[in-house]
Amino acid sequence: MSDSDRGASAPEPTATPNRDAAKPPSRLRRGVRTVALRVIFWYAVICMVLGFFQRSLMYFPTQAGRIDTAEAGLADGRLHEIDFTTADGLNLRGWHLLAGDRCCAPDQCDEELAAGRPLVLFFHGNGGDRRGRADDARLFADAGADVFLIDYRGYAENPGQPTETGLIADARAAWKYAVETRGVAPQRIIVYGESLGGGVAVPLAAEVSRAGTPPGGLVLRSTFSSMVDAAAVHYPWLPVRLLLLDRYRSDLAITSVKCPVLMLHGTQDTIVPLALGRRLFALAPPESAGVPKRFIELPGAGHNDVLYRAKRQFAEAISDFVTALAAGAETSQSSD
Repeated sequence: MSDSDRGASAPEPTATPNRDAAKPPSRLRRGVRTVALRVIFWYAVICMVLGFFQRSLMYFPTQAGRIDTAEAGLADGRLHEIDFTTADGLNLRGWHLLAGDRCCAPDQCDEELAAGRPLVLFFHGNGGDRRGRADDARLFADAGADVFLIDYRGYAENPGQPTETGLIADARAAWKYAVETRGVAPQRIIVYGESLGGGVAVPLAAEVSRAGTPPGGLVLRSTFSSMVDAAAVHYPWLPVRLLLLDRYRSDLAITSVKCPVLMLHGTQDTIVPLALGRRLFALAPPESAGVPKRFIELPGAGHNDVLYRAKRQFAEAISDFVTALAAGAETSQSSD
């Protein structure tokens, strides 16, 4: 070996590339990421679709060209048409059911209202129209109260489209019609709401209470603390608190109510669970005018079968409430 060979330094080893760092993601990792992205994409699509069509999933009105009072199947003269106009110019129709078995001619209805009996403003749920509530209204009539059975905008023959703002405006117009046009004193009025109608009745009762003209009473059946809470029960996998347009926050409004409160709820209600009714009841003022609030569970009753499963308990509670209100109204009139 020559001296030049001995003096030469040994060749440096070539750097080995980091095969792990350069290695592309495995097929499994790529597959998981692809599936996750697809799930997120379709979840977002479902949320957008449900958000866009949410009012079609909330309101189920029956529409008709005209509803005749004969469709209720009551004696002639017991039921009369009413109509009133909302602040945004919609003319809405409903029925006036006379108390007990009273009958009168159309031009004598004001005389009947002037007799001093309680008047129920009846706000029904999200489906159908007033024709399907005649039997419920008769429970109040049998207890001695007249009833204004109201259809909202977009229901029955009424124009417009239902929204939370719109339905509450309808309730406000019905109150104004009863008090200002028909001359019924606020303390004689019972505001009644079933199911979604509770989300209409509670803010109305709260609004007139804040105005210093509270109703005589508030009766709620099978209603919720808020539409947000009810929607979360049925769609726990959706961000309903972000998506809902119509929230019906009865839980916020009921604290302002200044009248006796009666709530009734079926123990087997799967549409509006009993717990949501209890949640709303807990927020109501404990008493008003010396009358404690009251919550009645209707054993075995669901959401839409109260008159079949617990009619006796429901009717007795309504009768007691109406009788107490009538007595209180008479006392108030005597003192005046």
